[in-house]
Parts: sequence; C-alpha cells; structure tokens
Amino acid sequence: MQLEILTPEKKLYAGEVYGIQLPGISGSFEILEKHAPMVSALGRGTMKVLMDKSGNNNTRYTIQGGFMEVIQNKVTVLVEGAEEK
Repeated sequence: MQLEILTPEKKLYAGEVYGIQLPGISGSFEILEKHAPMVSALGRGTMKVLMDKSGNNNTRYTIQGGFMEVIQNKVTVLVEGAEEK
C-alpha cells in the first residue's frame, strides 16, 4: 500500500508500507492493504507507520491533528505539528 504523509511545511514520508495506525477523533484505528475508501479527521496522538508484518520496523510520529484519505490502496495523511519519535 502506498502512503504519503504531508505537513504544511514538507513531505514527511512517501513510499510503500504494510499499514498505518492513526489517532482518530473518536479513537485509534488501523489501515491495512486494500482498505475500503474512507476519509477521517485525526486527533492529537501518536501515528504509527508499520513498515512490515514483523512489527520490528516501525516509525512513530506525534501529531496535533489533521485528516486522512484512503482511495485505491493509497493513504494520504495531512497533519499539523508532526514530530518523529
């Protein structure tokens, strides 16, 4: 699945991933390959990029909020105040 993480200042990440865990405004959720199309608002919390199934190669970001969209096996995340942990 393709993932793009964007802030107002720069592109944080673009590439192939196994999945992503996001802090939604009503609770955390996870997107994996071939997820149904959706759009969601994001709350403050930790965003975890899952690089592979093993769970050993993950990247975490602290975000202040934003939005995400899934369409045709591509996830686009627009966030404010993202810092890599």
